[in-house]
Amino acid sequence: MHFTKMQGIGNDYIYVNCFEEEVTDPGRLALVMSKPHFGIGSDGLVLIGPSDTADFSMRIFNSDGSEAEMCGNALRCIGKYVFERGMTEKKNLLVETKGGLKQVELTVENGRVTRAKVDMGTPELNPKYIPVDLPGEIVLRHRLQIMGQTYFLTCVSMGNPHAVLFVRDPEVMDLTVLGPMIEHHPIFPRRTNVEFVRVINKDILQMRVWERGAGETLACGTGACAALVAGVLTGQCNRTAQMKLVGGNLMLHWNAEDNHVYQTGPAEFVFEGEWNE
Repeated sequence: MHFTKMQGIGNDYIYVNCFEEEVTDPGRLALVMSKPHFGIGSDGLVLIGPSDTADFSMRIFNSDGSEAEMCGNALRCIGKYVFERGMTEKKNLLVETKGGLKQVELTVENGRVTRAKVDMGTPELNPKYIPVDLPGEIVLRHRLQIMGQTYFLTCVSMGNPHAVLFVRDPEVMDLTVLGPMIEHHPIFPRRTNVEFVRVINKDILQMRVWERGAGETLACGTGACAALVAGVLTGQCNRTAQMKLVGGNLMLHWNAEDNHVYQTGPAEFVFEGEWNE
């Protein structure tokens, strides 16, 4: 099976073109291919396929084999993949995901995609649909006690669940301890992604992320968007801001007119290979 390794600001996945390849057990394949040292090493597996309702479809499986609904960084990579591999001439694509239909706008220079803008859709704030098992119509600065410490969570879905914590310094946070405890907390029936965010100023945020099913990653596009929404809701940032992640930067905008969140950033090929089992 032919595969392509790609990364979007360090969020790296293994991409398989399912117009040409058949994957019968993607969860198991994601688990074995993603292992460092024993496999390729990645945050997971992304399948690019046909769609009855869009230009392409995306299915994404975390490194633990579980299927995720959405990934903004992967969407940018898919845009670069299908355009540069001659699968489309469109610069505005519609991609079907488990988190809904997403639009991807490509910036092309000399036949190469230099960056991509993804319409991430409308943020979901109702806890019933995030989902998070808490009362009310919004989860804003919910107090959570973990290991004797108090943390305040703002919960958002960008097609997948996120718990955003604003902290003084994400660099000193022990994500290997806090990440799993929040990810698997009983209030999250489908687990959650966790963002640890520092407000540098109203136009610049810094974030580390613990991704559901993958652990700490260098970047998370949906998480960055959720963090922007949480920052606006708590009055800590503007609707347009730069997010500084471990793997690079994203430009984010929560449009007041259509209520959609947009993220813009790069996507890169890493290498090609053949997987033999």
